Amino acid sequence: MAPAFYATPRLLRQKRAREWWTLLHPPYTAMHLSFVVIGGCLVGPVSATRLAASLGAFFLAVGVGAHALDELHGRPLATKLATWQLTAAAVAGLGGAVALGVVGATVVGANLLIFVAAGVTLALGYNLELFGGRLHRDLIFALSWGAFPVLTAYFAQHSRLSLTSALAALFAAFASLTQRRLSSPARELRRRTRTLDGVRTLSDGTEMTITRASVLEPLERALRSLCWMSVALACTFLLLRFHP
Repeated sequence: MAPAFYATPRLLRQKRAREWWTLLHPPYTAMHLSFVVIGGCLVGPVSATRLAASLGAFFLAVGVGAHALDELHGRPLATKLATWQLTAAAVAGLGGAVALGVVGATVVGANLLIFVAAGVTLALGYNLELFGGRLHRDLIFALSWGAFPVLTAYFAQHSRLSLTSALAALFAAFASLTQRRLSSPARELRRRTRTLDGVRTLSDGTEMTITRASVLEPLERALRSLCWMSVALACTFLLLRFHP
């Protein structure tokens, strides 16, 4: 099996292009970027420039940097990308995000640097399993990839936080936690399970064969729905703030 349900897009014919695509984890990256939009558009007025910068920073930090670090640490996607390529992607991703954050701090205020430092610490600590793996947990994932984008994007717009932003961050944390708890068993089935065979007997005596594919399908259907749900909500907020 491919290492992820999005790993073999038909439009990308070259293997190297497919590997870079897989490394970006497009559905999950889109989901977490949607949290940036939700946080940035939660309360008006909204600066399109600040929102674009927030999206760019999180795409570089999460979509590129964090995912490259994750592949460096154990090769879970089994890509053939060279170590130097992954290292360069991680440095460029995180470095670009930090650069955007530093520039943003000159506009938003120095307190934005707290979010920049926290983001780098979480990306390195979670994906490289630093500090004895203490940050590589479901709760930390939910806070880092869910709540943190909402709060950072909100702060980038308004130079403060609020109860509204906290509640939105709670929504994003639960959404990310749901993603994590669906994707973990899905990864086990795709990447570390050789065979899965059995029989399910219904109350009327009907027997149904259990296979790896039959167990995997509902998990990945739910993951697709979750990602699209988040993107749809983000688009709703964008229209709310920018549609005349």
